[in-house]
Formats: sequence, C-alpha cells, structure tokens
Amino acid sequence: MNLHDKTFIPYITEEEILMAVQKIADQVAEVYKDTTPIFVGVLNGAFMFVSDFLKAYPHPCEVSFVRLSSYQGLTSTGIVKTLLDLPEQVEGRSVIILEDVIDTGRTVQELVHLFANKNVKEFKIATLFYKSGVYNGEYTIDYIGLEIPDKFIVGYGLDYKELGRNLRSVYQLNQYQMINLVLFGKPGAGKGTQAEFLKEKYKLFHISTGDVFRKNISNKTELGKQAKSFIDKGDLVPDELTIKMLQDEVEKNPEAKGFIFDGFPRTAAQAEALDFFLETKDMKINATIALEANDEVLISRLLERGKISGRTDDQDVGKIRNRFEEYNEKTAPLRDYYKAQGKFHVVNGIGSIAEITGRLAKVIDSL
Repeated sequence: MNLHDKTFIPYITEEEILMAVQKIADQVAEVYKDTTPIFVGVLNGAFMFVSDFLKAYPHPCEVSFVRLSSYQGLTSTGIVKTLLDLPEQVEGRSVIILEDVIDTGRTVQELVHLFANKNVKEFKIATLFYKSGVYNGEYTIDYIGLEIPDKFIVGYGLDYKELGRNLRSVYQLNQYQMINLVLFGKPGAGKGTQAEFLKEKYKLFHISTGDVFRKNISNKTELGKQAKSFIDKGDLVPDELTIKMLQDEVEKNPEAKGFIFDGFPRTAAQAEALDFFLETKDMKINATIALEANDEVLISRLLERGKISGRTDDQDVGKIRNRFEEYNEKTAPLRDYYKAQGKFHVVNGIGSIAEITGRLAKVIDSL
C-alpha cells in the first residue's frame, strides 16, 4: 500500500488490535469499577483507540481530549506542541491518559507537566502501542496493549503526513534495504548494458540523464521546454533543472527498491546537490561504481559500435580519445568526493558481460 512516497505492508490485524484494546479496558475496569475516572485521549492519533476503548469499558466514566504534536513525516521533531487545552474540573479526580503509541517519551513528559499543577487524585498512562526499545522516559507506563519494536506504523488513527488514519489495521513502513547507485564509466565501458542487468537482478530503476532529457524535451514538459531553451543557445542545462527532472523520476516510482543514476552527477557540486535531494526523501547513495577498462580495448569496442550505430563520434579515434580525456577531467573530483564518503568502488570492465555483471553484483551484495 502506498501513502504519498512511501510503501507500507500489513503488520497488526484489526482483530489483534481489538484484543489489545479489550485487555486494557478490562485491566482499567478492575481498578476503577467503584469510581468515575476521566479518560483523556491524545489527538489526533488516539481517536480510534479511545472510541473502541469506551465501547469496551463497562463502568461510568468521563472523556475528554488534549492534542499534542511532535511528528513531521517519519520522524519526531523533538518539540512537543500543545494544540488543545486540558479538560476542566480534574482536581481530585482519577485521570487516565489514552495514548495511541509511546516511543521516546517526549509526549508523556509533556502530559505529566500539563497535569502537574491540576491537583488530580491520581494520574495513569495507558498506551495501545509501546516501543519499549526507544522509551527513555522517567514515568511508568501503567497499561500497555501491545509492545512493538521501533517501526514506523500507520493505521488505526496513526498517520503518515495525514494519510492512513482511517485504516482498520496497522501497517509498517516497508524498510527493505534500498540500494541507490551511481554508475561511472568511459564511453564503451558498458554502463548501459550493465545497468539493464542490474535493474532486473535487484529490481532497481535506471535513470539515464540523457534519456530523461530527451523524454522531457520530446513530451514538451515544462522542464523539457526550459532545458531546450538552454540547449538551443548552446548553454549547459543548470544543475537545478537537472535535479528537478531526476526528482520527478524518483517520485514517479515510489515502489522502486532503489535507483541507478547514470550520467549524473558529473561534478562534485552536482554530487552534493544529489545528496541533498536524496536526504529529503530519507534516501542516500549507497555506492558509486566505476567500470574501468584499458583505453585501447574501449576504442575497439566503440569503433565496432560505430559501424552499427552510425554515430560519427564512435567512428573517429581522435574524437574518442577527446571524450576519454573529458571523462578523466570531470570524474577525478567525483572520485575524491565519493572516496571521502567511503562509497567509491572500481570494477574491472574487461571480460564477458556475465563476468562483469558478477563483479558488480559482488560489490552490491556486500552493501
């Protein structure tokens, strides 16, 4: 199931959730059957939990809500904001907080502070989901429905960027190991051929900058029109525009298990821009792989290719050597950039297609 740019998979069934809710209701009812407690639900996430809990609770009670927020997207901001004031008339009463999920404990801490000066008779905390592995709060969690690992979950009131709250079951973020690669190689090194094999083997999406440019220009997209205006004047397409095109390709393929970037970045500045963009998507480049081969072998390959393709730049040895020199000049800073990150790998590009694919696979499998 896709929500925005993320994929989620089934995690906790509706039946399991309702059993956990009933368990908490039974435990609370045993303690408070002779009094009238105030249940305080924490919005927005706990609205489903509160609703089902009240249906399961058999004794007189009151209910109110507070609203706190510390999440943006997949991560907690660490800043808890109070968006809805506390209920009145709590002095001398038993207050039980109903939380959807407790992880780090920041929200719990804020709730305790909110009630600290209200002179309540007693203050208890119940949570449907409890991430004990990351809880660092100093307060006891009195009632727990289900203890779960630190997984990002949606459904049953919980959201990802406001989507997913209405799901009856709970889903977890599909946290497969995403592999994002940058593929280097001189003309004739076999990048295109190997990219086809790698995308099939690892279910990656191949993004060739040249293909992206041609597609946008051919389809007369707004980005394509802008790129063509620079190309027609003989100018280089600005990095910002290229990144926007790549961003479109990434966002169109949210189910991809990773991406192969081919033809970009070409400079250290472009590599920095790519890193920054991927960080906004909770992604990163895992490895850059350079297919290396002897220049004379590559020249022979290109001359043979030129006989079939008809490309003039594959039929002139002088032009081929100039392209090699340009490649060396442009990729040298990139090598240093990715070596500093420990992400640069060199693979021997001489041999059969299967042999080279095997060498590339060995690098990728090691990730």
